[in-house]
Amino acid sequence: MSSSRPPSINAGSRPHDHAPLTPSGLRQSRTVSSSSASDDMAGDTAGPSTRHDYSNTETNETTSLLHHDRVHEGPCDHGTFSPRVSSPPPNAAHLDPETGSTADSEGSVPASETQLKNWRKAFSSRVKSKKMTDSSNLAHQHGVKDSWKMYLSYYVPFFIWIKQYRWSWLKGDFTAAVTIASMYLPMALSYADNLAHVPPINGLYAFAINPFIYALLGSCPLMVVGPEAAGSLLIGSIVKNSIDLGRGEEDNAVLQAKVAGVAVGIAGATVFLMGVFRLGFLDSVLSRPFLRGFISAIGVVIFIDQLIPVLGLHHAATAAPGVTHGSTVEKLEFVITHFGEKHELTAWIGVGGFFVIMVLRAIKRRLQPRYPAVAYFPDRLIVVVLSAVFAWSFDWEKQGVAVLGKVEAASGHIFAFRNPFQLSHMTHIRDAMGTSFLIGMLGFFESSVAAKSLGGEEIVEGMQLSPNRELVALGAANLCGACFMAIPAFGGYGRSKVNKSTGGKSPMSSIMLSIITVICILFLLPWFYYLPKPVLSALIMAVAWSLIEEAPHDISFFLRIKGWTELSLMAVILAVTVFFSLNLGIAIGIGLSLLQVIRHATRPRIQILGRIPNSDRFANAEEHPQDLEFVEGCLIVKIPEPLTFANTGELKNRLRRLELYGTGNAHPALPRLRSQASNRNIIFDIHGVTSMDGSGTQVLVEIVQSYRDRGVRVFFSRPVSRENKVWELMERSGIVELVGGKNRFVDDVKDALRMTDVEDFEGAGACAVASDEVS
Repeated sequence: MSSSRPPSINAGSRPHDHAPLTPSGLRQSRTVSSSSASDDMAGDTAGPSTRHDYSNTETNETTSLLHHDRVHEGPCDHGTFSPRVSSPPPNAAHLDPETGSTADSEGSVPASETQLKNWRKAFSSRVKSKKMTDSSNLAHQHGVKDSWKMYLSYYVPFFIWIKQYRWSWLKGDFTAAVTIASMYLPMALSYADNLAHVPPINGLYAFAINPFIYALLGSCPLMVVGPEAAGSLLIGSIVKNSIDLGRGEEDNAVLQAKVAGVAVGIAGATVFLMGVFRLGFLDSVLSRPFLRGFISAIGVVIFIDQLIPVLGLHHAATAAPGVTHGSTVEKLEFVITHFGEKHELTAWIGVGGFFVIMVLRAIKRRLQPRYPAVAYFPDRLIVVVLSAVFAWSFDWEKQGVAVLGKVEAASGHIFAFRNPFQLSHMTHIRDAMGTSFLIGMLGFFESSVAAKSLGGEEIVEGMQLSPNRELVALGAANLCGACFMAIPAFGGYGRSKVNKSTGGKSPMSSIMLSIITVICILFLLPWFYYLPKPVLSALIMAVAWSLIEEAPHDISFFLRIKGWTELSLMAVILAVTVFFSLNLGIAIGIGLSLLQVIRHATRPRIQILGRIPNSDRFANAEEHPQDLEFVEGCLIVKIPEPLTFANTGELKNRLRRLELYGTGNAHPALPRLRSQASNRNIIFDIHGVTSMDGSGTQVLVEIVQSYRDRGVRVFFSRPVSRENKVWELMERSGIVELVGGKNRFVDDVKDALRMTDVEDFEGAGACAVASDEVS
């Protein structure tokens, strides 16, 4: 054996014949040099035939990958495949069988402590998920302390950010909380009164409770939750529907608050359970065109709805049959036909307030890039306060201008607790179920967009954004709010952006916002009496305008890329919402979006491959067939995705079309274009099949069986690892046996083609021998 080696690596050239000539840097870290390892060198360094005593050697990250120790005495001439020395035992410790960590053997442990430790381990193993168990093992391997506090801090982020909180953040958080309160507390009153049709104080409850709960559980430190126009409008539709069904009178504030609490409770419970069952991926189900079309439709609906109180046509609308609860088109028609009946002073106040709000908003937008301090200017608060002062000074109420009036709880008690899931509420629960689900989904989608845009991990270290934890936090916040009959509150990008731009650094700004709101509820409610309703409606119209003005950008983008499907979806949602109802528009929009998702998921994406000339590479033959060459007698099909029940329903038909026409784009009315001889061998490139379910496996078995029955040879190239579940399914289902054994699974398409050539040659030889014998 040694004589056959090249002279440069003869056995006597160096003491370790199986070691590389130039070991890598990793190996050199503790590799004994040849000079120190020679037999005639004196010193303490162990020679090549000396065994290390690993019980006294510390193994760490600098330990050599290649130990120069031999498993036997005498010269070693095994080449590359030298026998290995046994692995060193653990160093002066014994391995914990449950945690995988080493425990010190010094001293004895009392039996009671041992039993308590075993009980804790047993309980922990039952409570922990598989991912948590794997994380624990990983932590032990890297010397990181693994404790229940670490997981508690992950699921309750309050324990993360409160430890890192600095007194220097307090000023920014307080400033942000005051700014948001001055801008959005009047909006909350308006949302509750004009959109949700519940007592105004219920809008304040949404700022008093929900931000505090979210600050404890939310994973986005800069996001501030609060009532939004869309959710408030949907609550109003539920309240109106309850009145239409005869559940109560229109002036029954207690009933309206109760219905709102039930609807918000269902929405919160839905979102909370989605988080518990890890359904955070649903934020990607509804498309951007659906959200844009729906939000634009809500903007149009809100804008036209608020024209009635802004112009002082409320009494005329109440007297006209079918207007108050009619469609948006009917309300617009009413405004146009009854414009002459408007209340002059109310119209001047409402239109003037809207004009002032929009002008101040435009000025702030223009000045803020150059003067960031402009963000602190409370323009909306100034408009609301001045209008209230004017209403009190000039006694607008006696002149026919509607004012907010006495702000109080419907039950007469502030922060009265009411369980929204009482059996006596079952009728309201059934009525509100569908719309409440949409409130929860829409709120989560909007919150998800805001959270992803804001980030915040650079401020509070360790707070990682998680859709599932966001669902739990938003659901818990709305469940708590529902117990006090608050309107729905979710994250909003505009409000959270104000929080960030005015100095907010942590969730403490949300807690301070809740404290400020509670102070307002306890001490400042009488000051809200003279707030003019047309000014509050003008505030909502400004919000509606902001929802509408975002649509042209998306429309121009889809026009530029010719996205007719997306534009059609937006147009359908807008038209149905405006001409019929909000609920019908939502239902049709979600239905169309889900149909698109299902269609995309169930369409097989298999490709026929052709060889790139003068190479062993293959490409999709349907894109540039003139640039590729096809292998005679072989059909090469690439399956680039996992096989599931969803995408294997049409797999047989797609394969059949490739067999007949060589492309999936041909109409099935065409006659056969590929001869039967072109499909003697089928090669499946299954590199993308990283998983299969039972239905996909069954369909694949049927496809392979059909080919074998027709005498077609089947090969699989680039399969996954033999340790993968896909291979296990192929063996158990009989696919491996059907195709002819494991040798039909090769590493590349070119290897499969060589096998087809060999088998064709052997088959031709066998036929020739048979014909000679017959002759």
